[in-house]
Parts: sequence; structure tokens; C-alpha cells
Amino acid sequence: MASQLRTCIFDVMQCNLGLIVSSALIIWKSLVYVTMSDSPVVVVLSESMEPGFKRGDILFLRMSKDSIRAGDIVVFNVDGRDIPIVHRVIEVHEQEGTREVDILTKGDNNDLDDRVMYARGQRWLQKQHILGRAIGFLPYVGWATIIMTEQPIVKFLVIGALGLLAITSKD
Repeated sequence: MASQLRTCIFDVMQCNLGLIVSSALIIWKSLVYVTMSDSPVVVVLSESMEPGFKRGDILFLRMSKDSIRAGDIVVFNVDGRDIPIVHRVIEVHEQEGTREVDILTKGDNNDLDDRVMYARGQRWLQKQHILGRAIGFLPYVGWATIIMTEQPIVKFLVIGALGLLAITSKD
């Protein structure tokens, strides 16, 4: 009897986990399609964009065909760094005769531009570095991600609590 109960609980957990994972994947892929951005949602990880965006805010991104302009808030990747950066565009130079654009960024709360963060020898960002333009935000919601990243024990406690909830739920 105990073996059957264990098997039943395991089956329910697999089904619930499968539904959660598939739903999250469908939502994510839908956002990628609608926003035309490979990373439609990002968490602000530092204070470099204060006072406009605070650490823990979630930004919603969109990649549009419109030209990037000075003043736009963009999220970009730099070669050799895994974590995307959220900063404001301070200079844009369109190269004559080509569609190439050179972009310089800076955090609102930083004294200097971002050239020190770019890859070695890189002075400008190009369009391929840009993941998207900020189109909205939710304050503080990203703190859950930050806490689970900085305090791994919290992540395991949350997963354990969700597993316990799945086992004990009456559905």
C-alpha cells in the first residue's frame, strides 16, 4: 500500500512539474515572439540606473526596427560577459553609406560611460549587442530572482515548499 501511495505521489508531482514547466516555456516563447527580443524580461541587478530603475526592478523589453536614439534605455550583452547590462544610450553614430550604427551607453548613476565594461579594444556597441529597448517595468518584483541567486539555500527551500505543496494539495 505504501509503495502504491509513493508511486501515486510521484506521478502527481511529475504531472504538476510538467504542467508548470510547459506553461512557463509557452509564456516565454510567446513573449519572445511578440517582443521580437531573445530576452523579453530582465532583472535590474545593480544600482547603476538609479533613480529611474532600482535594483530588483523587472524590465520588459522590445526589439523594434526603429532606430536607436540617444536617451533610449537598452539592454545589451558584451562579448565575454554572461549577464546583460541595462543602461541608457548617450551617443549614436550612423556610418555613412552603410546601415551600421555605433552606440555608446552609460548608467544614469555612473560618472563615466561604459567603455570600460565593453570587450577589450571595443569602443562602441553595435546593433547585434542590443537585446532590446525598455518599454515598461515592475518595481521590486525581480528581488525574488536576486535573492535566489545570491542565497542558493532560499532556492532549495522554495523548491522544497513547492514540492510539498504539490504532494499535499487536494486536487
